[in-house]
Amino acid sequence: MLFLVWLFIFFAVAGAAFLLSRVPLPAAQVQTQTTFIYAADGKTQLAAINSGENRVAVHLNQVPPVAIDAVLASEDHNYYQHGGVDPIGVLRAFVSDLRGNGSLQGGSTITQQYIKQAYLGSQRTLVRKAKEAALAIRLQRKLSKDQILERYLNTIYWGRGAYGIQAASQAYFQENVEQLTLPQAALLAGMIRGPELADPVRSPAVAEGRRAEALASMVRYHKITQVQADDAKATPLPAAVAATGQQQSTILLEKHHAQYFLDYVQQQLQQRYQLGLGLRVTTTIDLNMQDQAYTAIYGRAGLAYSGDPAGALVAVDNNGFVKAMVGGKDYATSQVNLAVGKAGGGSGRQPGSTFKPFLLAETIKEGYSVRSTFPGPPTVVLKGQGDNGADYPVNNFQSEDGGPSTNLIDATAHSINTVYAQLEMAIGTDKLLAMAKQLGLDPSDVGLARNPSLVLGTAQVSVLEMAAAYSTFSRGGTFLAPQVITKVTTSDGTVLPWGAPTPKPILTKAQNDILNYCLQQVVLKGTGVAANFDTAIAGKTGTTSDFTDAWFIGYTPKLTAAVWMGYRDGSKSMTNIGGTAGGAQGGGVPASLWRHFMTAVTANGSNGSYTGTFNPVTTFPGTLIGSPSNLVSFPKGTGTATTTIPATPLTPTPSAPRNTAPSGPPTTAPRGRSTTTLPQSTTTLPNTSTTTKARTTTTTKPPH
Repeated sequence: MLFLVWLFIFFAVAGAAFLLSRVPLPAAQVQTQTTFIYAADGKTQLAAINSGENRVAVHLNQVPPVAIDAVLASEDHNYYQHGGVDPIGVLRAFVSDLRGNGSLQGGSTITQQYIKQAYLGSQRTLVRKAKEAALAIRLQRKLSKDQILERYLNTIYWGRGAYGIQAASQAYFQENVEQLTLPQAALLAGMIRGPELADPVRSPAVAEGRRAEALASMVRYHKITQVQADDAKATPLPAAVAATGQQQSTILLEKHHAQYFLDYVQQQLQQRYQLGLGLRVTTTIDLNMQDQAYTAIYGRAGLAYSGDPAGALVAVDNNGFVKAMVGGKDYATSQVNLAVGKAGGGSGRQPGSTFKPFLLAETIKEGYSVRSTFPGPPTVVLKGQGDNGADYPVNNFQSEDGGPSTNLIDATAHSINTVYAQLEMAIGTDKLLAMAKQLGLDPSDVGLARNPSLVLGTAQVSVLEMAAAYSTFSRGGTFLAPQVITKVTTSDGTVLPWGAPTPKPILTKAQNDILNYCLQQVVLKGTGVAANFDTAIAGKTGTTSDFTDAWFIGYTPKLTAAVWMGYRDGSKSMTNIGGTAGGAQGGGVPASLWRHFMTAVTANGSNGSYTGTFNPVTTFPGTLIGSPSNLVSFPKGTGTATTTIPATPLTPTPSAPRNTAPSGPPTTAPRGRSTTTLPQSTTTLPNTSTTTKARTTTTTKPPH
């Protein structure tokens, strides 16, 4: 009698299902997939990122037949014969319920199980079962059996946070789904009904029993022989929970100190795509170069000791690819990425005299000659450029005197503030701002403002921005925005739009060659000699007031690297660092760290041979420009030099130099000043009457 009651209920449910089958199929729930991020080789996995569900979708043809047979034999052996609902299976489940073998089992087919996962949820009621059956019938009319089975295998939960058969294969066997064997496939098939209860490590007896049931079903439905089943049952279960893909990635990131880089990649990626889309992302990082970068900054030769300042390094190649990024010493201690400024959760830092090449570039671009000379006294006064129209004094570092007539080449090599302050007034602050923006420094991001000492490095910039700007000079005068991602695809390999940045010519090759020549002199005879080693290099030092920031940014013809050091809060002076008395300067520790890194990555042509030669410079064409007397005055008593300056005649380099590596530990660079006398300019100076007033910043130790 009771059986007839259940039979009546079944036909009632089936009738309701028939009526519901005419209702349109609702949209399936969006299933997130794991996104994988790789190093520049496209193979080394940096991260596996999921939004709560570790899922990697695969095509059905990637799943071996033995795994499909195991799942079908265990869950729905008539799958390819029924129409989405199996009446015999439903009756069998009802009988099982009557005998007390289960709680409303329901006899769901694979199609119904997929419907429950993707559309309805897991509530166990007769109404839900009716909807499940109806939608299963609708889905059978819309999709093929293979399509439904593929979706099912990519949807169901297998424990250990793994959704879908690929994630499960990795979670339990550290194998891709294509490599599943019979014992492994049977174990996974047996776990479907209760994966957490049948975990082979936590509950080996249950797992063995479930695997045996799956193997018995495969024998019953003639998918394997009894001998094969017996052999599979004798195979040991996985004995331990191995590290997940995400855990393995974390270990790799920690090994290469690349967590800061990964954070920046994710930030860039999320501006365009959702991480839960199952993307495959190839980045620009070279892990060998990353190792060299971290060793240079925080190894024994770097800022390794307690109490040392922090340091950051970014290396950019001539494609604009960020090959290495050191954003801090220990990601576990601080997640603020010191290499990317505000984008890394921190703030920008003042660049000091590393800003001067931007004005030099503008000067050359406008057709003025680097043979132009200016007085280089210890102090100049910019008339009416301070607050409320007050005069604005600019001092040289340690009151050094560059002499009565210093050309721009020597003023760059020896970082003479008073010459560059006059040059900014002559060329115009607006034009310096425009050049800085062309080189990738956005006024809204870095706090660029019209300021009479802007050329001395009063803006807020990041290490990444400065590396990208200087890489313009490395690649011949063309700016490329820095890239950390080169390719993005979906899980099935479809390439998504990402796009390379548009090259923006800033200087002609001839103009850029002159700029390179000037910056080569910095490391040959000026403030950056500690960076010098046996290859063609160019660069610039930078030190801010009170020694709060110190920089060296340099490049070969193929690779640019920016090194910064300073305390995180930016309020503490760097004194007695690295055994050097006095304040830390860009030509000291930063230049030494830069040399350590670049020597390692260019040794024996490694890492794609980042060495080369600069084009020779034999002439310095252009109009001579001089100090704007209407805007600048020279205080009395400033004409006497306070430093002994060796003469350095202005002669062009006939060919690209092969620099000589200094012997012994690097020393603080001498600040020699040229005594070469060239004709003063008689050219009419640019109109500077629109210069606005800026706040006066009085310092006893001006940046250089």
